[in-house]
Amino acid sequence: MTQTTEEVLSFDEALEKYDPVLGFEVHVELNTRTKMFDAAPNVFGDEPNTNVTPVSLGLPGVLPVVNRVAVESAIKLGLALGCEIRPVSHFARKNYFYPDTPKNFQTSQYDEPIAENGSVDVELEDGTVFTVEIERAHMEEDAGKLTHMGGTAGRIHGADFSLVDYNRAGVPLIEIVTKPIVGAGARAPELARVYVAAIREIVKNLGISDARMERGNVRCDANVSLMPKGATTFGTRSETKNVNSLRSVERAVRYEIQRHAAVLDAGGTIVQETRHWHEDTRSTTSGRPKSDADDYRYFPEPDLVPVVTDAEWIERLRAELPEPPAERRRRLKADWGFSDEEFRDVVNAGVLHEIEQTVSAGAAPAVARKWWMGEIARIAKQQEADIAALGVTPGTVVELDALIDAGRINDKLAKKVLQHVIDGEGTPSEVVEARGLAVVSDDSVLTAAIDDAMAQMPDVVAKVRAGKVQAVGALIGPVMKATRGQADAGRVRELILAKLGVQG
Repeated sequence: MTQTTEEVLSFDEALEKYDPVLGFEVHVELNTRTKMFDAAPNVFGDEPNTNVTPVSLGLPGVLPVVNRVAVESAIKLGLALGCEIRPVSHFARKNYFYPDTPKNFQTSQYDEPIAENGSVDVELEDGTVFTVEIERAHMEEDAGKLTHMGGTAGRIHGADFSLVDYNRAGVPLIEIVTKPIVGAGARAPELARVYVAAIREIVKNLGISDARMERGNVRCDANVSLMPKGATTFGTRSETKNVNSLRSVERAVRYEIQRHAAVLDAGGTIVQETRHWHEDTRSTTSGRPKSDADDYRYFPEPDLVPVVTDAEWIERLRAELPEPPAERRRRLKADWGFSDEEFRDVVNAGVLHEIEQTVSAGAAPAVARKWWMGEIARIAKQQEADIAALGVTPGTVVELDALIDAGRINDKLAKKVLQHVIDGEGTPSEVVEARGLAVVSDDSVLTAAIDDAMAQMPDVVAKVRAGKVQAVGALIGPVMKATRGQADAGRVRELILAKLGVQG
């Protein structure tokens, strides 16, 4: 099936005529040991359909049991979002048929969620703080995973057949639903990105989710509608489903604003529907008509008792919360000695957690920042991937820095080593050993390369001997080339000047 790109209005023109209204539903997979309602393992990446039980598969006669750790995680997240925790909340059946939902319904929470009425402050790139109001945070279970075979896009359209893996079916989820967000204007796409980044930071800080977006641990459904300038009634919304990177969330919101504006400008009508995001074309395509709550035929789950909380339980969990993200950022900025601009760049890049872990693992703050904001970020941008998807760990950075400090590699070689680590070739030390990337420290090897360079460039030799020491760089270059960049440039310079009898 050929994917077509719809007409869009320029972003600036869209914002001249319309005000965007946003809403986000962020799904957070919890990192509990077992699933939400049964004892099947909650493990990513295992062989398909191995982490299942009769409950996971929805077989007749099975009875679910609520995961207490998942409930406590939901309470912690609700508290971190400033929500009220309900003394009594219920599970419900959300009825719909889809092959990755083996029960033909999803066990979720409907009119009595565990947490509601909160807010989170998010900081835009220029330091502007925007408050996003939270309507609810409720518990539910994830669906399985469909893999569509055939076709070109890996989606159901054009596929020959689909395979289903129920390992993810029943994994605990918390869905965080915002209230409608107005007033963002031209900064709506940026707000979308930083809001999802803030939620990811909160759940990572709480330790309740691995929060790896490339694995689907955090997924965002982004709702967009437009109001003509001066109007007060919300327009019809579209919902772009399961966007799983910060970059894509920003781009999807921007595209939908432009698409809605083009439809409305041409006198058309927005269809309330789900949309699929395509990173390759940076556009969305229609999914299915968006159902309202009545269409799901919610009714109370008869096989699960209510979740009853009390003040003692809630306060115990509140005492276990880590410091709030805003306080943590202030502390880290002071501890690391970063300027306002340096620290804001770190936060906007979404690598605060990675740098903090790298510093905890033994790296200096400036070194950690250099790697995560420099070469690692460059590779991520080149590969159009989130930094987390590269698989670089704080230990990788610490080991690279230790190899540099020990003189085994230099900065240039370290960048090569990092790329091979990302390519899956092992740890930095293993890569250095396997690929022979250690710095050439044998003076006899360096002297031979220096003699060759001097023989080929006698005019440069004469200049250096005449006192133009800066000309020595012209001799260092060929030596570095001869040693494949594995010589210590400082040592090469020392040897050249000594051989020429010149003080450096």
